[in-house]
Amino acid sequence: MTSISSPTNQALSPVPAANRVFGWSEHASLWFSLGVGLLVMQIGAYLVPAIGTRQALVAVIAGSIIGSGLLAWVARTGCISGLSSAGLIHSTYGSVFARLPVLLNIVQLLGWTTFELVIMRDGTSAILRQAFGLNLQGAAGLVITTVFWGAILMALLAGSMITLVRRFVSRVGLPLVVASLLWLSWQFVGLAQSQGLSTIWNRPGDGSMGLFSALDLVIAMPVSWLPLVADYARHGRSGRGALGGTWLGYAIANIWCYGLGVLVASVSAPGIDLVAALLLAQGGLVALGLILIDELDNAYGDLYSGSVSAHSIKPRWSIRRWGMLLAVASTALALVLPMHSLEPFLLLLSSVFVPLYGVILGRLGMGRAGFMPQSQKISVSAALIWLAGIVLYHGLAKWAPGMGSALPTLAFTFALAILTRPRAALLRETAAA
Repeated sequence: MTSISSPTNQALSPVPAANRVFGWSEHASLWFSLGVGLLVMQIGAYLVPAIGTRQALVAVIAGSIIGSGLLAWVARTGCISGLSSAGLIHSTYGSVFARLPVLLNIVQLLGWTTFELVIMRDGTSAILRQAFGLNLQGAAGLVITTVFWGAILMALLAGSMITLVRRFVSRVGLPLVVASLLWLSWQFVGLAQSQGLSTIWNRPGDGSMGLFSALDLVIAMPVSWLPLVADYARHGRSGRGALGGTWLGYAIANIWCYGLGVLVASVSAPGIDLVAALLLAQGGLVALGLILIDELDNAYGDLYSGSVSAHSIKPRWSIRRWGMLLAVASTALALVLPMHSLEPFLLLLSSVFVPLYGVILGRLGMGRAGFMPQSQKISVSAALIWLAGIVLYHGLAKWAPGMGSALPTLAFTFALAILTRPRAALLRETAAA
């Protein structure tokens, strides 16, 4: 296994200060853009019939602020250390044991990219049917639209991540996405006013989900980005800029998209598909098309981070080469896997990555001591706390669902990680202070 300090392993080597170019605005633009997506709106729409409009919005706002704050904390940790997500995992769990969570991360990133490809494929089919009367629901149509978006992803991965973020996302993509969200929000707020805001606001749920369960589902979305955020934040110039930009950008996008999904579900006929509802809005075709294009950076973000993680395991293959391979794999998976059941997938990810990063933040998020290379192959205490956190998460979901699982598990693993920090790390931190 290549050591963390090895210059041949870009994933496990800190980015030099001279090569860091992201400021506050780049962090905010990137994470606002990554926070926008049809997938987020669909989950927001899913909340309404379960818990009602009022409680759904409470869960959206609270869960977005908490989840985005956790995301920003990891961003700050990655920026200060200069380490990728794989580097943070290696530094916390040891060089050998770290392979397990890194491999799990690669698997979940393939899953997310496959989700995004399915969303883009289905959205493209809906737009072409609405605009031109083309029916691409058959096998040939599904293959054409899936391969089309997969090929675009491969083209993007052949270029520079930094250039994409600074030139396209910040300068072009962000203004178009904001304009689309503003237009759709205006249209559906108008529908809500015509139907009666009070009636919509007081609409009850069917009781199939409690408030804390809904909060877990909202937190699951920013938590799903935890294993990615350091891969971008390590290119930031300051920890404060990474923290503030990531938190503000993602929180606004998450609240807006979840809230728009809640609004669309509240004013639409029962059972109507979210994409169909958006297309029915005036100007919805154009707005949906722009949001669909923005899904590209979500899929790109997943694949780029997955390629960094894969490079950490097999550094002889470049990050770019890994990205192309993962793009082909996710395109193939999108053609064969049923990917429309969201809730179990999201909550399963939370059960793995909430405790994983609770330990990382407890060990590394409070200072610089833990950023020094770790020679041990496994940190037994870190590994046991992580595994105990996974058990706790599922135990709470089964035996105390009213409490929620994410926040108690995070607090449990974070506290234990601080209490069991290696003495050598504490001595280094004291000396550095």
